[in-house]
Amino acid sequence: MARIGEDDEIESSSRARSRDGSVAGGRRRWRYELDYGNGDEDIPMLVQKDPATTTSSLFGAGGDMRPPPVRNKPPASNASFFRSVANLSIAPSLAEPVAQCTQAELDLLNDYDNLFRIFYNYAPRLDSVDIATAYLQCKSLLTLADQYDALLVVGSRVDHHLLQFQSRLWKQIAKYPSSYLKIGYLAQSKSIFQEALIHVVGAWPVGERHIRAHLPESVLEVIEDKIEDLEDVVGKVERKLFKLTLFTPRGERVTPHNAYLDWLVVSFFRQWITDQTSSAPIPPPPSPRALSSREGRPRTHHSSRSHHAPNLSLTLPTSLNLSQSQPQINQGLTYRLIGGPPTGYLTHDDCKRFLKLTPEFYSREGLKRFEKRLDELKSTAREIVKPLMMSQLEGVADGVTYLVCTRVEERDWPWI
Repeated sequence: MARIGEDDEIESSSRARSRDGSVAGGRRRWRYELDYGNGDEDIPMLVQKDPATTTSSLFGAGGDMRPPPVRNKPPASNASFFRSVANLSIAPSLAEPVAQCTQAELDLLNDYDNLFRIFYNYAPRLDSVDIATAYLQCKSLLTLADQYDALLVVGSRVDHHLLQFQSRLWKQIAKYPSSYLKIGYLAQSKSIFQEALIHVVGAWPVGERHIRAHLPESVLEVIEDKIEDLEDVVGKVERKLFKLTLFTPRGERVTPHNAYLDWLVVSFFRQWITDQTSSAPIPPPPSPRALSSREGRPRTHHSSRSHHAPNLSLTLPTSLNLSQSQPQINQGLTYRLIGGPPTGYLTHDDCKRFLKLTPEFYSREGLKRFEKRLDELKSTAREIVKPLMMSQLEGVADGVTYLVCTRVEERDWPWI
């Protein structure tokens, strides 16, 4: 009020105040120094100093420290601001030149430079070519802003800068989702936080240790809620897949009694679903007694497999052995196989090997009917897994093996 002249009493009293006070001639002068503390564990912080005992100021000796007027666009230059940033001292004393600073100190100086640029409504100096360098700069800048409760001001600038990378940003988030989840949380960026959250939930528990160690409880609660929601959707889809069956021309469910070949198709499909959605149990170690009896037992050669018509106890365990010989596939990739082209899984060779286990049904016509009925199951299964095939990502989901169908709503932002 003294500066704009609305209160004559305040203006006259401020001008009458002595020069060793904080106000002289209507100007309020401040001085801060960056204090590194006494140990390596101390966080460097700006410490306010008495301007009466020093000759130079952080913001320039004798500079006008009145707050800048409100403007829609910043001016082309501000000599006093750049002079203020240039006077920022890393050491407790201003006598040490900047050229003798270490790389870590220069990085910290750059963070303070960007922090005050944002305070003065200037664009921060962040890398606009290399997104990896920009990520490190944004991360350290947000960490510094968090120390001074300035995330609301700095976060929007960081969000705007990172979103300029567009497709490159989405690819980086897919590679390092937990790291960008923290960036999105600190910057309060809905786009970055949502993209990273979808990847984290889909790939869970990958990165769980890092997330629990570096993110607050509010973010963990959102992740856990979304994991539960995804598990509910997956559970509903799995139940529908295991209930999937074929019917006879009379509308009856196929059984070993009314359509044995069609029942083999259903059994073959369900066994594959079981193998792909369940982790293989770890066999218990053999007891010493079993080992000793096995060592003393002479080796015998078993006769060849019987060619009689197999019953349920013979057919299904054999198909399980065929699936176990393949590498283990996670659930996300399994549902992507089901939701993709029908030739992506349970191929012609798989059907051929399986049907050979029942010689009386193995023929050209029998194999053709077997594959035709299996395609009917695959077609119905593709419709069942459609809710899991939806992508909520801004970027492309090609090459992602986990589910990215997690929906993030307004109530899920942890900073609201």
